[in-house]
Amino acid sequence: MKRTPVLAAAGVLAAALELTGAGSPAFAGGPQYNDKAQLLFPANYREWIFLSSGLGMNYGPLAAKEGEDPNFDNVFVEPSAYRGFLQTGRWPDQTMLVIEVRASQSKGSINKAGHYQGEVQGTEVEVKDEQRFPGKWAFFTHQNGAAVAKLRPTSDQCYSCHAEHGAVDNTFVQFYPTLLSVAKEKGTLK
Repeated sequence: MKRTPVLAAAGVLAAALELTGAGSPAFAGGPQYNDKAQLLFPANYREWIFLSSGLGMNYGPLAAKEGEDPNFDNVFVEPSAYRGFLQTGRWPDQTMLVIEVRASQSKGSINKAGHYQGEVQGTEVEVKDEQRFPGKWAFFTHQNGAAVAKLRPTSDQCYSCHAEHGAVDNTFVQFYPTLLSVAKEKGTLK
């Protein structure tokens, strides 16, 4: 009988620590690496928080070529990182964002106008890992079906582009309408 209040208090404390991120340098679901220091691709990323989708945005290597239908960019973030951002307006250490690039289609079924999403063209991962990467953030390219994502060299354009144009903490929050107001409210918008 005496154990029940103690266990209940421990459960409440654990839940509070999880919500605040206190007591742990990394939140649940942070980046995992294999013994070759390669990022293990988070296969469950579609269960994460959906931040936004762009159509025909042209700023990366997976952009559609001229004359092709525009691609969709879908951005997902790990739920604990999302909660951390809502609290502070900044991304906590161990944040992972996945951008899923899909082809767009306009002819199919009953569709008469507009575009809908087709097959995955590629996925990329942005990771904040302050202990592992000198610039705190790193970018990874993922090939469909692979268990790991490959680190992009720091000379890659994505590093300088995100550093220069990222609205909050190296990320393009300016394209995530649900987080843009949070960044403005918290005063973290660049």
